[in-house]
Amino acid sequence: MSKNTPDNTAFDNNRDSASSSGISRRKPFVQGRRLHEPVSSIGLLVRFLKPVTWIPVIWSFICGAVSSGSFGWQNLSDTKFLLGLLLTGPLATGTCQMLNDYFDRDLDEINEPNRPIPGGAISLHSATLLIALWSVLSVIVGWLVHPFIALYVVIGIINAHLYSANPIKLKKRLWAGNIIVAVSYLIIPWIAGEIAYRSEFSLAAITPSLIVATFYTIASTGTMTINDFKSIEGDRQVGIHTLPAVFGEQRAALIASILIDLGQLMAALYLFMTGQPSYGWMVAGLIVPQFFLQFSLVRSPATMDVRYNAIAQNFLVAGMLVCALAIRSIAP
Repeated sequence: MSKNTPDNTAFDNNRDSASSSGISRRKPFVQGRRLHEPVSSIGLLVRFLKPVTWIPVIWSFICGAVSSGSFGWQNLSDTKFLLGLLLTGPLATGTCQMLNDYFDRDLDEINEPNRPIPGGAISLHSATLLIALWSVLSVIVGWLVHPFIALYVVIGIINAHLYSANPIKLKKRLWAGNIIVAVSYLIIPWIAGEIAYRSEFSLAAITPSLIVATFYTIASTGTMTINDFKSIEGDRQVGIHTLPAVFGEQRAALIASILIDLGQLMAALYLFMTGQPSYGWMVAGLIVPQFFLQFSLVRSPATMDVRYNAIAQNFLVAGMLVCALAIRSIAP
């Protein structure tokens, strides 16, 4: 893996502009030393892997498994299912989070200076070794679940590089960054779940899942935009062109809300078109509470972003499971 060392002059300029803009960037560490707060090696690794980011990927994998028509309660203790959780959680998603931290260390100096790399708790050499080890383990576990899934893992790791690494760094390019993350969070694990449990794999068989996962990818592009509010100042300083940084908070919140609703409405419409009206109405009904929460989000994105995602995401992921059950009911 090639190192992406930032230009020191540009890095110093970013730090200077952060100070002049009045942004508080407390540094409770001395470069090259650990944080003042004692953290065990396991605790440090967990922080590096960001467990909170595993949940949507694991959920997408479960939805794909349900969609296959061959997954049930009896499979929850299967080795395949447990390996799938390990893969989509701490391994593959954890690898992508470590890659993001590695390549975003200059940005984290501004937005999250207590992260393990900018905080000096994990050296670049150690981070490189961990990323390499986790990448290999992810591919191996993916192969154990299903050989095709190993290929999906490789695609996901490539996507993480495209998202975070220079010179491409898609997160700088407005829509592209959120789209590629949404694809990695929705389409890839959903189809992996289908592949893991579907006895006969074919493009025709997974097409319903592919269509629904694509619609929810549109919705998730909106939720990714809401996640960008927390780092808007740092993004502007280093030239990361997220929707909030480019359009401002309120317009970005409005665009995000439209995407969230549009993706789910398209999924509901697809269920109607495939002769699943009951499931279609359930998905449509789950959009309603999200719609009302979006009024508060658009009025005050900076104070409502975390609360909105904490509440509204529950309805969105419930809609994903409803769609999976609908696909299951028509699975051959």
